[in-house]
Amino acid sequence: MSRDAVSHAASRPGDKDIENLAAATLSVQGQHELWSAQTEAVLTVLQDGMPTSVVMSFAVDDAGHFWFATVEGRRQVRGIDSDRRVAVAVSNTGTDLPGRRMVALRGEATVHRDREVVRRTIEWLAPRLAPEDPEAFVRLLDSPGRVVIEVRPTRVTASHDSGRLAGDGRGGRRKD
Repeated sequence: MSRDAVSHAASRPGDKDIENLAAATLSVQGQHELWSAQTEAVLTVLQDGMPTSVVMSFAVDDAGHFWFATVEGRRQVRGIDSDRRVAVAVSNTGTDLPGRRMVALRGEATVHRDREVVRRTIEWLAPRLAPEDPEAFVRLLDSPGRVVIEVRPTRVTASHDSGRLAGDGRGGRRKD
């Protein structure tokens, strides 16, 4: 093995390059912190066999299922009705979490149309998404065409936590 290869192998991820980010995956605890801090995710569905994405507000329940409120007939609902396979991506952009964190996962989605499930879900989402006036948010979302989407994750496909890299994760020094 060359001297450069030995030196490279002994360095901490992100010290010399970011070719191998396996050591920078986001822990399960880090995922939960991310889901608690972030209120928006990218939901990707298949529509006519092609992926299409939308940014949506979300919450994650105790079972680890993602919940989204939307309206009947929107592309994400039509896509899930024809193919339940989805992807969800969440980053810490816009939160107070330090560094850069993200999780991408695959899952199976269900569109819930039952008014009891819809009402219960929007009442649960409201304090998280509109903490200044949750009741107004419930009134806004409690419409006849409202549905909720539940995503049951089946696999994390990618994750990242720059805090597990040397320095600031961009080749610079960490500012503490």
